[in-house]
Amino acid sequence: MALMTGEQYEESIRKLKLNIYMLGEKIDNPVDDPILRPSLNSVKMTYDLAQQAEYEDLMTTTSNLTGEKINRFTNLHQSSEDLVKKVKMQRLLGQKTAACFQRCVGMDAFNSVYSTTYEVDKQYKTNYFKNFKKFLTYVQDNDLTVDGAMTDPKGDRGLSPSKQADPDLYLRVVEIRPDGIIVRGAKAHQTGMCNSHEVLVLPTIAMRPEDKEYAVAFSVPTDTEGITMIIGRQSCDTRKSEKDADIDVGNKVFGGVEALVVFDDVFVPNERIFLNGETEYAGMLVERFAGYHRQSYGGCKVGVGDVLIGAAALAADYNGAARASHIKDKLIEMTHLNETLYACGIACSAEGHQTKAGNYEINLLLANVCKQNITRFPYEIVRLAEDIAGGVMVTLPSEKDYNNPATREYVDKYLVGVASVSTENRMRILRLIENLSLGTAAVGYRTESMHGAGSPQAQRIMIARQGNIPAKKKLAKAIARIKEE
Repeated sequence: MALMTGEQYEESIRKLKLNIYMLGEKIDNPVDDPILRPSLNSVKMTYDLAQQAEYEDLMTTTSNLTGEKINRFTNLHQSSEDLVKKVKMQRLLGQKTAACFQRCVGMDAFNSVYSTTYEVDKQYKTNYFKNFKKFLTYVQDNDLTVDGAMTDPKGDRGLSPSKQADPDLYLRVVEIRPDGIIVRGAKAHQTGMCNSHEVLVLPTIAMRPEDKEYAVAFSVPTDTEGITMIIGRQSCDTRKSEKDADIDVGNKVFGGVEALVVFDDVFVPNERIFLNGETEYAGMLVERFAGYHRQSYGGCKVGVGDVLIGAAALAADYNGAARASHIKDKLIEMTHLNETLYACGIACSAEGHQTKAGNYEINLLLANVCKQNITRFPYEIVRLAEDIAGGVMVTLPSEKDYNNPATREYVDKYLVGVASVSTENRMRILRLIENLSLGTAAVGYRTESMHGAGSPQAQRIMIARQGNIPAKKKLAKAIARIKEE
């Protein structure tokens, strides 16, 4: 079975025995929990679209490992065209969900681990590449969702992993056995972990020789003994659990979810280990993953941006302000910024190159430029959307007041915009803008644009490395006809 349907995916998650806590309680049924369910719906869309003929070219491809048809989210990129289609697929899903659909990190981890393990094996004669190909074949054959887990809690950022007061602040190997290893630590900000079948763990920074126990990469099922997920708090998250919640939620059907994931002496069998102590390759793995994931933002954030631009335009219509020249100009600017982000995602993909392992990697410089713009432009897009929507977006009475016979008439009368549009529809679009700019979806759009795939300074460091200033100096010297002394 190479492709699951959305319903099959839902049932497969329902069968997992996940250890999840949220808002102080253990969640025994995350699939039907009103706060968590929208995030599962977002992942489910990656399966549903793959079943539709009109999206087949973007959502599916042929595996280089098995020759079978697979979901593109489990693909090893085989060309620059593959990289471009990845970005287009992500934009499509952003448009369909207006949320984080959670499979991108796993896909980006697949491609970085594949090429890195190939090079580790060449030097050390290890079996990591073989192990990983077997694991990914299993993922592709069963169309699994895999959580890519990179970010450690980090503790004191001024200290290396081995110098931390608490050694568990970076995930590490605490015991080596004949049949595998025992790991302990945590991974923070884990997008979609509670909706995933497997977790693929990577190191989070380059390592020194003294950090050997922290240079580890592996995969295990998400319901492995010793794994605990603590769901992150999001603004307006409990609106989803309110009785008959609808208008106030904004994006009712789809959403994202983050978790602090604890690995409390988790056993990893030998065949699921992809790096174990080869510290000099930790940096390569991190750098490659970061590049792929920074490319991803040129697709997913653009798709959500499309929805936000549309919502702002509707708000202008409903407010009776659509003809105002400054409104038109703001919508133009939002579109310009959004398409610039898309252009960056496409550019770093089109400039891709083949790795030694055979899969394709993006242009790292352009991928980091893409993400650097992502840390800025969505904030301006949100600001303009809030400007167009007006202050009522954050002072709007609740839908309970709208539905209360004692107050319904007043809300209907005084919060109407243009006469041809109902107050309810105006409320709905304003709540959607609130959700995208301030609420739960802001985690997957605005705030994640800043910190996801690395904070702004991380991209600037990579831009400095990849920018090749010495070569540019030579160009200038040639044009200026400078002769060296």
